[in-house]
Amino acid sequence: MKFIFSYLKKYKSLIAVTLLLKLFGTLGELSLPYILEYLIDEIAPTKSLRLALLWGGLMAVLALLTRLFNVNANRRGSSLAQKATYEIRRDLFYHSIHLSGGQMDAFGLPSITSRMTSDSYNIQNFIRAMMAVGVRAPILLLGSMAVTMTMDRGLAAILCIIAPMVVASVVFISVKGIPLYDRVQRLLDKVVRIMRENITGIWVVKALSKEPYETERFGQANQALTRAERSASIVMSLPGPVMNLFLNTGLTLVVFVGAYRVNGGLTKPGVILAFLTYFNLILNGAMGLNRIFMTLSKANASADRIEAVIRAPDELQPIPETEAAVPSTEGHIVFDHVSFRYAEKSTMANALHFDGGQRQMSVEDISFAIPKGGSLGIIGATGCGKTTILNLLMRFYDATEGHIFVAGKDLRSFPLDTLRRKFGVVFQTDMIFSDTIAENIRFGRPVSQQALEAAARDACAAEFIAGYEDGYQHRATVRGDNFSGGQKQRLLISRALAVEPEILILDDASSALDYQTDASVRKAIREHHGDTTTIIVAQRISSIRNLDQIIMLEEGRILGHGTHAELMEACPAYRDIYEAQMGEGELGYAD
Repeated sequence: MKFIFSYLKKYKSLIAVTLLLKLFGTLGELSLPYILEYLIDEIAPTKSLRLALLWGGLMAVLALLTRLFNVNANRRGSSLAQKATYEIRRDLFYHSIHLSGGQMDAFGLPSITSRMTSDSYNIQNFIRAMMAVGVRAPILLLGSMAVTMTMDRGLAAILCIIAPMVVASVVFISVKGIPLYDRVQRLLDKVVRIMRENITGIWVVKALSKEPYETERFGQANQALTRAERSASIVMSLPGPVMNLFLNTGLTLVVFVGAYRVNGGLTKPGVILAFLTYFNLILNGAMGLNRIFMTLSKANASADRIEAVIRAPDELQPIPETEAAVPSTEGHIVFDHVSFRYAEKSTMANALHFDGGQRQMSVEDISFAIPKGGSLGIIGATGCGKTTILNLLMRFYDATEGHIFVAGKDLRSFPLDTLRRKFGVVFQTDMIFSDTIAENIRFGRPVSQQALEAAARDACAAEFIAGYEDGYQHRATVRGDNFSGGQKQRLLISRALAVEPEILILDDASSALDYQTDASVRKAIREHHGDTTTIIVAQRISSIRNLDQIIMLEEGRILGHGTHAELMEACPAYRDIYEAQMGEGELGYAD
């Protein structure tokens, strides 16, 4: 709970005003039955209309003020909850997008999504409940008992016995519910993950007729979540019946004992009526406590999950220059005996109940150097470590062994913003956003319209953009589903080229392009971006054969390194790929 309260500190004045209004409103509620008892037992026997109207008017004014105080306090409390939750979501989003690759693997994208949505919503409900009943509930409980002690100690003794039993049962049951809600949130992560996978890959699911299989898989996860929610709900629904049992028992005793005492002249009828009203107030107070503990159970689990992301250490801080390694080889980009292994199961993954997966060494003993303006092609089978090399170069992960240098400096010595501004990149699974073509290329960066259009021409995107009536203002749908695969890749290449990057990375960025367009894009990059150091990951040899150097990867190790001609001579695996693709006519448009 310290995490939640840390966001409330700056709103001390708002909290104080809200609680003060709630205090006045609650005290007004407590005074109404007392005035009613005085009106019945003391004023009514006098038969004075003036006094009856005076005290009745006082009750009406007090009831109105009580209502105004409570409504105003509730509005302020709701506003506080919204402001605090806004800041929590803002910080959660900021820290989520700054997580390292290893941390993101440990948390998982579905879990980040559910923390941003359902977990933050649980915290908002808790803050709202605290502001609404956090003061009112205990004052109604304790105040009702205190006031009734001044009326009739015999009847008040019943309240003093019943109320602690009610509170104790609510607290005990709520404490038991906290771990149940933690399990519910973790199972919700799994459901969100399956939903996300199926929504993203819906056409694959349909094409392979896997709807029954995916429905069954989702059903199992959904059933597990439902069972966990049912267990939590059963436990957390117990306070209501338990409170009603105790309070109705107490109410029956008050009526029975009160009737006996009135008949014996030991108490007055107005007192019995006031006691019945105070019992209702105690019930409201107990229900308020129940609400607080229910929302507390959820919020406590949710706060821990959100705090784990926000408090996650920054694993990619720049190292001091004094600790940086010195390159032994000249080059704009240098990999010096670099190896990398994904964590088999990180400490974070254990702490957060996420399985990071058991993975072997992804790349091992990778060494190469690319001069300024030079080009490197990387080719190899799926899973051989091509994308991992790019992830290490952009410092999504830190190398397990060896060092990486950019412009003569240890990669780790750059601030991340400085490092990543050097890159223009197209990933295998890149994103087109629901915005105009111009904004998808510009991507919030200071790119002039002239530079934007030049990048589109180099990426062979200008022609199809001109075919739209609104040109660069044509809007993309979610994930760019209103574009073909080739059109999306050309827009993504335009985005990468628009800022004249120092380093250009194309990770299988031409897989959806026809061979002639692919060749035209590569020619434009050579002619118009000659100072840019280029790395191209490809499945086609035609996409990389004319680059300065090529790396052939196999199971994370360099199998061959050299020009196309050198690899054709010295690397049988590379030659096999070339001959297979030549046989399929895939090199017909090689530039």
